[in-house]
Amino acid sequence: MAGVNVKEITLIVIVVVACYWNSLSCGFVFDDVSAILDNKDLHPSTPLVNLFQNDFWGTPMSEERSHKSYRPLTVLTFRLNYLFSELNAVFYHLLNLILHSLVCVVFLKVCKLFLDSESSLVASLLFAVHPIHTEAVTGVVGRAELLSSIFFLAAFLSYTKSKGPDNTIVWTPIAVAVFLVAVATLCKEQGITVVGICCIYEVFIAQGYTLPVLWGTLMQILRGKGSIPYSVLQSLLKLIVLMFSTLLLVVVRVQVIQSQLPVFTRFDNPAAVSPTPARQLTFNYLLPINAWLLLNPSELCCDWTMGTIPLVESLLDIRNLATIVFFCFLGSLIVFSVRYPGDSSKAVLMALCLIVLPFIPASNLFFPVGFVVAERVLYVPSMGFCILVAHGWRKLSSKSRLKKLSWICLVVVLFTHGLKTLHRNWEWESEYTLFMSALKVNKNNAKLWNNVGHALENEKSYERALKFFLQATHVQPDDIGAHMNVGRTYKNLDRAKEAEDSYMIAKSLMPQVIPGRKYAARVAPNHLNVYINLANLIRANESRLEEADQLYRQAISMRPDFKQAYISRGELLLKMNKPLKAKEAYLRALELDELNADLWYNLAIVYIELKDPTEALKNFNRALELNPNHKLALFNSALLMQESGDARLRPEAKKRLLTYIEEEPQDANGYFNLGMLAMDNKKDAEAEAWMKKAIKLQAGFRSALFNLALLYSQGGREMLALPVLEELLHHHPDHIKGLILKGDILMNQKKDINGARKCFEKILELDPNNVQGKHNLCVVYFEEQDLLKAEKCLVETLALAPHEEYIQRHLSIVRSKIVTLNASGQSSLPAGGGITAVEEEKKTLFENLKDRETVQRATPSTNSNLNKGQSKKQLDKNSSGKETKKKSTKEIKDIEKKRVAALKRLEEIERILNGE
Repeated sequence: MAGVNVKEITLIVIVVVACYWNSLSCGFVFDDVSAILDNKDLHPSTPLVNLFQNDFWGTPMSEERSHKSYRPLTVLTFRLNYLFSELNAVFYHLLNLILHSLVCVVFLKVCKLFLDSESSLVASLLFAVHPIHTEAVTGVVGRAELLSSIFFLAAFLSYTKSKGPDNTIVWTPIAVAVFLVAVATLCKEQGITVVGICCIYEVFIAQGYTLPVLWGTLMQILRGKGSIPYSVLQSLLKLIVLMFSTLLLVVVRVQVIQSQLPVFTRFDNPAAVSPTPARQLTFNYLLPINAWLLLNPSELCCDWTMGTIPLVESLLDIRNLATIVFFCFLGSLIVFSVRYPGDSSKAVLMALCLIVLPFIPASNLFFPVGFVVAERVLYVPSMGFCILVAHGWRKLSSKSRLKKLSWICLVVVLFTHGLKTLHRNWEWESEYTLFMSALKVNKNNAKLWNNVGHALENEKSYERALKFFLQATHVQPDDIGAHMNVGRTYKNLDRAKEAEDSYMIAKSLMPQVIPGRKYAARVAPNHLNVYINLANLIRANESRLEEADQLYRQAISMRPDFKQAYISRGELLLKMNKPLKAKEAYLRALELDELNADLWYNLAIVYIELKDPTEALKNFNRALELNPNHKLALFNSALLMQESGDARLRPEAKKRLLTYIEEEPQDANGYFNLGMLAMDNKKDAEAEAWMKKAIKLQAGFRSALFNLALLYSQGGREMLALPVLEELLHHHPDHIKGLILKGDILMNQKKDINGARKCFEKILELDPNNVQGKHNLCVVYFEEQDLLKAEKCLVETLALAPHEEYIQRHLSIVRSKIVTLNASGQSSLPAGGGITAVEEEKKTLFENLKDRETVQRATPSTNSNLNKGQSKKQLDKNSSGKETKKKSTKEIKDIEKKRVAALKRLEEIERILNGE
């Protein structure tokens, strides 16, 4: 880079690193959370085109809640960071540090156009260490300022080369400048203001005009005493090109935001909604406030909204003197810079251009902004300030009496500013340290109290968070968000009554509906979440479901495009057993966001409720097309395939479950269902391995323990099944099927009749009407050769199930045997008599036991973030693994086949016992 030597670059980089090295230890704080942690546009799975359709925070520009900040190139750099380091904050901060160093070097080159080398280096060093830049450099979202500034300065440098010999026009630098302006604007909106700087440079610097000369030339032309000079014509042509390019960029920008301004509330910028003259007086007073921050950055604050700066409501307010002094000083500098020729006036003019023009988008001059003061928007204006300071320092140091003093002052300023920047970086280490440091500067900003509460809430310190949220409501009693935060914290503390009261206060503060006036334009979109939060709270009470539904419908009536209201209402309607209405709600939400995988998943759950597994599977597949790693869709679609009984779907079901356990390696349910699939495929060894993995992850996993025991029993390894059943019954002593299986093994394999009886008696204690347990106890009596007791037992069992033919047959057999024994004068069965037959009978009867237990969960998912700290619904972790009551068609057919086989076998037993 011509004009900037290696020593200067090295010095600047060293100074920047010395001031900002500790920023590498900072995390993601404040706006970083929304722009990076919660922004899906950073993920590789998100189509790249989304970056050019969404705003800086990942919200579609078409949505009214969008911030309308269109910075796709900045988001692209975040995405590249994510690609190489995901969410490792160190690399995000490192890139910001590198970009700030680059800005300082390019700024040095610009300074050398108007200042001598020594003054230019002073200006660049002062810019490098100025504490006002910590928000732009240490705050990751400040990258928008850094990137925009690089292309902003590069565009200006390119334009300065557009003047050729004999005042000819060199078009290539102009074309490059226009391109760089467009790139700067795609990094941040203020990039377009460099066009104004180029225009002023062209007239007053490149052509060397002063205001009196221009005025004289214009008067001569109007009086017809002279023609337009060639240099003026050349400048006019260049300015027309610049203006046309700017107009084109503005038109494109307006189209991108769909001719809509973002919605801000009086809490974001109180002056913007204040009446005359408070609005004008306050906006003008904010200018000296910003100037003071540049001059004396001793008290910095990350958030200047709400009550930080009280409104200037009267002409008699003493603060108006600051405004008057500021405009007098600014006016005198402007007059000096445009009236008198010379290098000094040129330096002052370009410094003023850099201060004023880039600040215009944040000045509320053309449209209201969402803040009162924002330190990061002073990043480019501070360049002009640094040029002014460096130029003034040169004037002082050129005088021999003040030279030594000026150098001492310069060193002190650079050293103190560097220390302040270093200290300020530590304050940006975490959200708690950042907002607590802000409260030291200003205690009248309710948003700061809220943000400290959010930081504590994220650490699960709800009691401490509640104190800060309550203080926010005291500082700003009409702050809707503060009351919502109080309500949410009460809910987290399981204090439902206080939570509802707080939500009701927030709801009462909402603006009333005015007929014929669009409601959405008068309230912040996130404030409508009070209806969602209140409805979510009260719907826990089954008697208030209709009341909750009314709140969802009220939110929808206020904002028909309120997607989250449709999602939450769909969940409620499912809970109310109204799947058709739930389907309508989700379809409406899909009209608003058809690329939302969670919505397709929720619709699949509705189809499961509607007993339409085919459509459910289609919607699960649609969700997985949009998000191949959607855990809920992977898990539940695999279960749906598994339960369909279609062997052709099993490989895909297994594939999805394997993907699921990659995403959730600690969820035992994934391994359990892989085991069930292996059982379906008759792969006993594989099934055993998966079941053991599930049990290892979740001790006492009910379904896994039972099915592993059943697997051993079916494979003829009953002795291995017994300790598994012991573990099952240790954790779940009321597991009836486990008791039946254990009784079977004890009686048939270990010949422990007494142990078997205890199992069946335990079943009847748990469920006196359990037919299978009662019948098996009757078999025990028969095995013990107590025919009378067996007869009585079977009579009682028949009373419980009068239509069960096999019980009637067994009762007939026992009675026939009693008659036979009585006739022969025997008091008991002969040794071994009928035992084999009874064992065969029991073996057949226990076939009905071998019915699989499964775990299925179908939980609607939501992609909203209603309040800070609230996250998506996760899988319903049914650790008990309760057996599903509903069986698939295939399972029912298998059971019927076994029942028919059992009846045939009973006929054979009857013939054997009758001596046929």
